[in-house]
This record gives sequence, C-alpha cells and structure tokens, in this order.
Amino acid sequence: MAHGKNRLMPARARCAHITTLALCGTTVAALPVCGLAQQDGSVDNGDPSQYRLAPVIVNAGVLPDDNRETTVARELWMGGKVATSIQDTPASVSVITEKEIEQRDANTTEQVLQYTPGVVTDYYSTDDRNDYFQIRGFQATTYRDGLTLGSMRGVREEPFAYERIEVLRGANSTLFGPADPGGSVNFVSKRPKFESFGLGYLSYSSFNSKEVGVDVGDTLNEDETLAYRFVGKFKDGKREYDYSEDDDQFVLGGITWEPSAYTSATFIFDYLDQDNTPNSGGYPLDREYSRNDFFGEPGFNYHDVERTSATGLFTHDFDNGLTLQANARYSDLTDDFGYVYLTDSPARAGTVVDRDYFGTDSEAEELIGNAILQYDISFDHIDSSTLAGVEYRDASTEDSSIYGNADPIDIADPEFGGAPENLTVFSANDQDFKTQSVFATQNLSFYDRVVATAGIRHDWLDLASTDLSGVRTSDDFSETSVRGALTYKFTEQLSAYISQVESVAPPTIGVEPERGEQYEIGVKYAPRGMNALFSAAIYDLSREDITIAVVQDSGVIERETIGESRARGLDLEAKAELTANLSVTGGYSYLDAEVIRGTLRDGTSLEGNEPAIAPEHTAKLWAFYSVPRIDTSFGLGARYTGSYYFDAANTNESDAATLFDAALTHVLSENTDITVNVRNLLDEQHVVGSGTSDFYNDGREITARLSYQW
Repeated sequence: MAHGKNRLMPARARCAHITTLALCGTTVAALPVCGLAQQDGSVDNGDPSQYRLAPVIVNAGVLPDDNRETTVARELWMGGKVATSIQDTPASVSVITEKEIEQRDANTTEQVLQYTPGVVTDYYSTDDRNDYFQIRGFQATTYRDGLTLGSMRGVREEPFAYERIEVLRGANSTLFGPADPGGSVNFVSKRPKFESFGLGYLSYSSFNSKEVGVDVGDTLNEDETLAYRFVGKFKDGKREYDYSEDDDQFVLGGITWEPSAYTSATFIFDYLDQDNTPNSGGYPLDREYSRNDFFGEPGFNYHDVERTSATGLFTHDFDNGLTLQANARYSDLTDDFGYVYLTDSPARAGTVVDRDYFGTDSEAEELIGNAILQYDISFDHIDSSTLAGVEYRDASTEDSSIYGNADPIDIADPEFGGAPENLTVFSANDQDFKTQSVFATQNLSFYDRVVATAGIRHDWLDLASTDLSGVRTSDDFSETSVRGALTYKFTEQLSAYISQVESVAPPTIGVEPERGEQYEIGVKYAPRGMNALFSAAIYDLSREDITIAVVQDSGVIERETIGESRARGLDLEAKAELTANLSVTGGYSYLDAEVIRGTLRDGTSLEGNEPAIAPEHTAKLWAFYSVPRIDTSFGLGARYTGSYYFDAANTNESDAATLFDAALTHVLSENTDITVNVRNLLDEQHVVGSGTSDFYNDGREITARLSYQW
C-alpha cells in the first residue's frame, strides 16, 4: 500500500512478489522481482534476462487503479480472494469506477449497473423498496468487500460509499460460497488513502430533493503509518409521485494502519438510515396514468431501514512468497415496510379498484469473516500460485409479516382512509443461518503463455427456523462446487480463455438448493498505446434443481426439485478513454433463455417458455467529452432494452424501449465545478413490470450539483 501521494505499492528497494490471484479460473502466478519501483510505474531489474516477466503477471510497479481518475479499470478486487488484472481474468467481468458513477450521477445500484452488458435493471421501477437487477437472465448475489451481504442484501446500497462496483457475470460458488447463478456484484468500500484529499457538494434535483455530501481524508502522523477517511451524505428528498418521502443519511469512517510496506490493517464503521415512501401500489391496468398519481395510503406506505456495520481488513506479506489476508464484518439491520397496493384485473368494470395491504418488520444480525493464505513460487518455466482459505458466517433474522384486504379506491376520485384496521399477521419467523467453508485454488503458468486453473470449495450450511406457532424446523446441507479454466496469452495485449464454473444458490429448509453451471469462451484485448479494454464472451448457463409443481399419476400436485432453465448468449463490452478528452463505455448482449422443465403452481407446463425479465437484445452506450480550453464537458448515453415477458406463463409482454441520459459539467474555478445531469432525457414512459398493477420506468429527473474538491 502506498505511503504518500505519489508512492507506488512496493515504494521501497526490496524484493516484491508480483502476484495475480484467482477468480473462477483466473490467472494466478507469481514471480519474485528485486528492484526499485520508479515514479513512472516501471521496474528497474538490472539485467532483463535475469528474471522472467510472464505476460500473465501483474507488474507490481504498475500504479493501481485510481477510481476517481479513470473509467477504465485494470484490476479486479474482491476481498483478498481476487486482486488481479481484468485482462488476465478468465471470466466476463465489468468494473464501474467512482469516476463513471460520478459522471452519470448514479444514486442507486440500479443506476450504477444500467450501462453494464448482460445486466437488466429497473424492471419494477416505481416499486422502489429494493434494487432490482438480473444478470444473464437470472438473479445475482451481492457482496461487500468480497463478503456476502446475506440477510443484508435487500437494502438499497449507497453508491457514494464505494470506490467501485464490480460485476462478475455467470455462476460462481467456488470462491464466494452459495450464490445465485446469474453472477455476483461486489461493492468495494471507500478506504483511507495516505494523502490529503477532500470533496464536498450540494445538490438540488427534481421533486424538491436536496442533498449534501462530503468525502475527506488525510494521514494522521508524521511517519505516514496512519490514515483516516470520513464519508457523509444527507438527503431530504421526494419522489415523482404524490405523498412521497425519500430521506437518506449515511456516514462512514475508516482508519488504516500501515506500519510497513508488508502489513496493512483497516477498520471501517458505517451507518445507513433510509426513510422512504414506496410506491409499491402500482398503477391500474386499463390505461397509462401519470407518474404523479398515488393509489396507496399516505399513512401506511412506508419503508424504514437502519443498518450499522463494522468491517476489518488485514493483509500481511511474509516476503517469502506467502501472504495472509483476513476480512471480517459485523452488521445489524432493521428493515420495516408496509404498503397498500392495487389488485386490479383486466376484466374490471368501473373506476373502483380493489386493494390489499402487505408489510414486514424484520431485524437481522450477521457476522462473517475469512482467512486466506496465498503461496507463490517459480520453477524454471512454470509459475505456481496456491490459494487456500476458510470462511465462517453466522446470521440471524427475526421477521413478522402482515397481509389482508384494504379498502378499495376510486381511481377517478381517490380518497384515502389511512392505515388498514385489524392488521393480520400471517407469518412470523426466527431464523438462524450458519455457514462454514473451505476453499482452494491452484494456478499454473507454463512458458509465460498458457495458464491452467483448478478450484474447489466446500460449504457446510446449518439452517433453523421457528414459525408463528412455535414450531421449529431445521436442515443442514453439505455442498461442493468446482471450477476450471484454461487461458492463452497470444500477446501482452490479447488473451483468450475457456472456463467452466458451478454455483449453489442459498438454500431453504426442506428444499434442495438450486444449482448453476456455466461454460464460457471469451477474449480480451487491451491495445497498446490506448487506455482501453475490449472483451467478448459467449456462454451456456444452466439453472437446475428448481422447485416446480408436478402432477402425479393420482392427480395430486406435489412440489419437486426437477425444474431447469437455460440461458445462452453473447456479451460484448468496450471501455475506452479514446483521447485525453473523450471516454466511452458501451456494451451489447444477446440472450437466448428457455425453460427446459418447469410448471406453474397448478401444474401447467412452462416447457419452451422464456423466463420472465429476459430480453433477447440489450445495448448501452455512454460517452463523455471534455471540450478543450472552455472547461466544459458533455455526457450523453442511450440504453436500449428489448421486449421481455413479465410473467413465467408468457402472457404479458413489455415493449422495447430506448432511454437517453445526459450530463453537463462546467468548471467554475480550479477546484469548483457545477454539474447538471438529466436521467431519461425525453421523459419516455412505458410499463417495465406488470402483475395486479402496472409499474412504470422512472420519469425524467434533473439534478444540479455544485462541487468543491481539493
């Protein structure tokens, strides 16, 4: 870790182990190199023939990604399990840096991921309790600093808290444990830096939303072994519909201790408080309504989230090829919501629409941690890296849910009656989840060209639950997942890979966990002389052991874990800073998804249907241009989403749609600028989700921000 603003990671004349770690078959190799890291990022090794610098090796003298200064990330980091060159990672991955998040003024995870290929977001937009996204047609699992968010995953994460957000497309449980087959999204927390820096901003946006934020840090002592960082964001906001609230408070404090270039310890504490009014009621089915309309209950539609987390991150390099990393996090969460929603029908006559109510109060605690050892060694023309680790997770959740009939509403003349009376508790559970895991990865690089990878992980899962009537049930699972990959480096700029990975979805009591398996072939190209990375991947991803309804010979319908879905497709991505003034991010995805075996709850076959929310074509492009000599920058983006089915029965389909976003930044002085972002520039409106009511995409939102940084 660097000490001082311009110091490199080794920063000292010593033997630095040059290392690349493993991700679902990623290149992992090591080479001891003695030399002094130069300020220009080169390494002076004396006689160049004395040491082999394999193209699969990440040069320790290269400056690490500066997430505030580039949109083209070169490294992948996932809590010590992965810290590698993206180009040499045999998997389809994307990184959205802090600079890109700021350019697009992305305020939710959905908005951050909107320009990432293979990802579909915003399909229940006006149901804004959660962030909704799928990868390659399936659900994805979320992580923070490489540790699963587990019972915390329903929280809308705060992008201002993170240096970057990393996306791994496709199944993977070997390093990360139980995971959904669509892929993984990892949030990387902002950490202290050994330099003085600061950012402060004020913003005002549509719907009378006001926001203030600050991000500051510095060293704490003269010998630069201690550094701190403080991040805060406070929002008093509204949403585009009547009777709404959108208030957020977030603070993060971190301190890092680096007594030497070999040891680093970081502690991060953060607190999140969100008070919102969810428009989960939706809109009637008979025609298009104004987004301003609200058909819930002002006195009952609420969503209050409060989360406290403490995270510890530790790394020690023994300077003999062996490195130890340990990460741990404790979180405490309360998540309470309630809403009245429409239960409309296409057959409805008149203007009176039925409504129901639903709500959940929950409390959760979670402790998760891991320890990882990595050993690197070289033998003639073979470079070896071995990674082994253990992980432990203990999570508990208490929740109670209410459901029942609410008063109907006349949509032609809405009148609100307040919260429903005589709320009915239909479910209450006290749940405990414990997971113990071991994992290992072996990587071998041959003659600086061919890299073979094998990985295995085993998880022991213990689940217990006590329901409303006091009945306790429990179950335990023992699951193994494997992966393998082969990478070939044609040149330092061009590589190709083939990989096979497996996933096991987080299980539930009494049901076999769903499994995923993916085969992928990909190529990556980083042209010399340009800060750019281009990638392409084709894949075959299957999701098996899905619980479905099966009609028995006797006519009885029973649930069995024999369902299967499959997704095949292509993902293309380009991230490039074409000139000093122009950057481009773009992607295209083709998805062919199909239900192989599946049914509705009544036993109706879904074989041959498309899964819900699985558009065949999606395309995204964002360009940002800084005009020379006038201190003004422009951004323009387009997001195309093809049509998809809202339901598994394939009875209701969306329209294809293209949305545009724009940005304008003007530098007022050396450290001060003003930015205007417009999301959904043309205010296009369409249905993105539909059931007992319709849900529309977000309308046009304009945000003006005044920023000062040093």
